[in-house]
Amino acid sequence: MSKNYPIDFVVTWVDGNDPVWQAEKAKYSPNKNADNRNVRFRDWDNMQYWFRAVEKFAPWVNKIHFVTYGHLPKWLNTDNPKLNIVKHSDFIPKEYLPTFSSRTIEFNLHRIKGLSERFVYFDDDMFLLKPASKSLFFVNGLPTDFAITSTLSVADKKDTVQYAKFNNIVILNSHFDKKEQMKKNLDKWINLEYGWNSLRNLIFMGEHRFKCLANNHLPFGFLKSIYEEIWQVEFDTLDETCKHKFRTRTDVNQWLIRYWQLAKGCFEPIGRRKKGFVYEIYNGVEQNQRLFNIIEQQQIPIICINDNDSVDFKPMKNRIKQAFDKILSEKSSFEK
Repeated sequence: MSKNYPIDFVVTWVDGNDPVWQAEKAKYSPNKNADNRNVRFRDWDNMQYWFRAVEKFAPWVNKIHFVTYGHLPKWLNTDNPKLNIVKHSDFIPKEYLPTFSSRTIEFNLHRIKGLSERFVYFDDDMFLLKPASKSLFFVNGLPTDFAITSTLSVADKKDTVQYAKFNNIVILNSHFDKKEQMKKNLDKWINLEYGWNSLRNLIFMGEHRFKCLANNHLPFGFLKSIYEEIWQVEFDTLDETCKHKFRTRTDVNQWLIRYWQLAKGCFEPIGRRKKGFVYEIYNGVEQNQRLFNIIEQQQIPIICINDNDSVDFKPMKNRIKQAFDKILSEKSSFEK
């Protein structure tokens, strides 16, 4: 397939300091199963570096769809021709609004007007650090990904992510026979890109049911048509998840779409660490020198900077911005 097909980027962002958003969020009292931690919504004030990185390191991007509750960074140049501002109310069905669950937002991305068939989904904590070609995300018109058999534990009742993965696998097994799908796409499961994990896949190849699939919290490519397919065959499941204002243990999550692509063979193999990795930040500046080195030395293509409860927030926020400024000091055309 020609490499000339358009690839869009979608990025979601929330300004946790917005008083209007805060007031609306406060109206809804989540039940005991919901994930409503403030750490999930606080603003690190570094989205300008996300846009600078995309313009500098992925100038080939067709369109950037900036998904937001309605608030916008003051510095954002909304007249940029590559930028599409997308409010939740622009694409999420009204029966699901307002929402404070990333799952509702993610499951409805395919409804964004003008979104290309092939797109890459970013959270706002995922940053390009060096030049990235289209082939990092799509090859032969298919998303790059890794199909690696994994296991799952849901012992922690507060961990809504693990519960969602379990719920995803239940759905996946109701539609696909693992052994049959692996045979159909053997070269995508037993592949040198995975290293020793190919042997793991081979050992468990005889199983008819998926236990779990390995994940990376990094940007992945998606096919809009896969979203549409899942909504068609699992409407009730997705509908129920999208009705929840906050994340709960009974949800499925966006990984279901990725798992579906893997099960169908709608992907091209890539090494699990080829894009980059997730850096978990804890404590303060002194304890996170490795993070600053990774950014300033551009050691990997992409990094996800994962926030946690035990972070010395203000000093860390300032130091991370200093690190990004070392490699992305010039304003992009997405800034005023």
